[in-house]
Amino acid sequence: METWKRDIVRQLKHRDRNQHAMFQDLIRLYSRLLEKTSLTKGLLSSSSRHPSSDSSRSISSLVHQNNQLKKTTGELAYQVVELQQQIKIKECVLEQQHSRLAEQQQRVAGAFGARQVLQDRVEQVQEENGVLKMKYDLLLEQQKGAEQNLREENVRGGHLLEDMIHLKQQAAARMNSRNERKSRAREANLQKQLQNATGSKVTVDSSSSAPTSRSTSPKAANHSNSSDRGHTRLFRSASVTSPRILTSIKGLFEKRRGHSVCSVDEDRMFPVGICLSARLPVRALQVLDAHEQGINTVKFSSSSDLMATGGTDRLIKLWDVRAGLLTHRSTLDGSTEGVTCVDFDPTGLRILAASYDKSALLWRLDDSVPKLTLTGHSRKVTAARFSGLHQVVTGSADRTIRLWDLQRAACFQVVEVASYCSDLICSENSIISGHFDSKIRVWDARAVSCVQELPAQGKVTSLDISADHRQLLSCCRDDCLQLVDLRRRSQERMCFRADGFKCGSDSTKAVISPDGCFVAAGSADGAVYIWNVSKGDLETRLPDKHSSSISAVSWSLSGEYVVSVDKSRRAILWSDI
Repeated sequence: METWKRDIVRQLKHRDRNQHAMFQDLIRLYSRLLEKTSLTKGLLSSSSRHPSSDSSRSISSLVHQNNQLKKTTGELAYQVVELQQQIKIKECVLEQQHSRLAEQQQRVAGAFGARQVLQDRVEQVQEENGVLKMKYDLLLEQQKGAEQNLREENVRGGHLLEDMIHLKQQAAARMNSRNERKSRAREANLQKQLQNATGSKVTVDSSSSAPTSRSTSPKAANHSNSSDRGHTRLFRSASVTSPRILTSIKGLFEKRRGHSVCSVDEDRMFPVGICLSARLPVRALQVLDAHEQGINTVKFSSSSDLMATGGTDRLIKLWDVRAGLLTHRSTLDGSTEGVTCVDFDPTGLRILAASYDKSALLWRLDDSVPKLTLTGHSRKVTAARFSGLHQVVTGSADRTIRLWDLQRAACFQVVEVASYCSDLICSENSIISGHFDSKIRVWDARAVSCVQELPAQGKVTSLDISADHRQLLSCCRDDCLQLVDLRRRSQERMCFRADGFKCGSDSTKAVISPDGCFVAAGSADGAVYIWNVSKGDLETRLPDKHSSSISAVSWSLSGEYVVSVDKSRRAILWSDI
């Protein structure tokens, strides 16, 4: 109760001080004016009591002063009114400012409250961050421990792998030794049987070829044998020992199989048809979006009725080729990154692929899961080819070429090269590789040594070899295709160029027709260019079907179809049908 009274008294005193300060000058002037007025009244009253000539003059002056004072009083009164109006205006402004100040104080109080809430929240978040940091530090320590364990396990795994390889080598050596001993024993047994067969005597008489009657008596038979004993002769008999000898020979040359990913059917070499005359494609038979993303490679099988495509969507798709149409058969997955190259084995039952994930993968066509994964390269694998039924060659951007044994699923040879390997092919006992240093290298597959270097006009993007293994085609980044005759030691070559043809990427793949009469490649403008080998001129150009750069072209071994694929997931089947 006393508090609000003191507050009201304090506010009244404060207002009195403010108003007293504002009217201080006015009060002082007004007091002076009152003093002068009282003085004037006194003089007038004294002059009225003592009139004289001097007083009359003083009276007139006083009247004049009185008029001046009245005038001054009026002016001061006017100023007082104006000041009062200004005071009212300032009071209104002051009231507005007081109300605004109250609002600001309320806002500041709210801000202080919000600030307190935020401070509490900050403290809570800091506590949570402290807990999270402790957990993070703990997880970091656990990760370091896990990485250390992983490194130790990798080292242990490497040692185990080396031990396993060593044990496999020992087991293989023991098995080879056992097989060798068995083979020698079988050969010795065979030799003994042959000697026994050679030393046996068989009696032949003139009547032996004629049928005899069951009624012939033993005595007559003995008499006949004894009478014709002079006509006997010694010869090699196979009548009794032939089955055993044939069985021994069959067992001697029978293939002994070990632990292999290859089946018996895969060991048969199927006949490959020979193309006498390839058809020159003139029209598109089918246009389809074969993958979800760009297509990098395409390849026909040796039977020409199956085709494989690989793309950046990490898939390999198999297509049946029948009556001028491509029909999707199956999809092979297992690669963790894009596919760069595909190749069929000679039997047509397996397919090999190179991948951006630094590996090569092997599938059987009847299984979508990879049968083998060949790892060892440190960068992407750009090419993977069969060099036989049980051997594979891979080239990589890590400047190495690796030879693999599929029966052991292991690399048995690593070749260091001077440049990025973009593509490679296998020809009998040779491996031919193309590189970014504008060179083509020929390797002896038996000694794994470089026997020849062929210069190119630019970065080599792809290689292909004719069906008779006599001509080598290379595609380079200088927008030129080069054809080299491998039978000649000279470096003479045919170059194929055309207006508008441009190599679209570092992996553009060109192809030779199966009869060796044409070469084909896709251009960055989306057209397929085909040159005549004998004339050296452009034979035809197939435009208007691709909407982006063509990445690869493949010609079926039957010579009937050509397929082109591009970076916009499109595949086109061409022919003259």
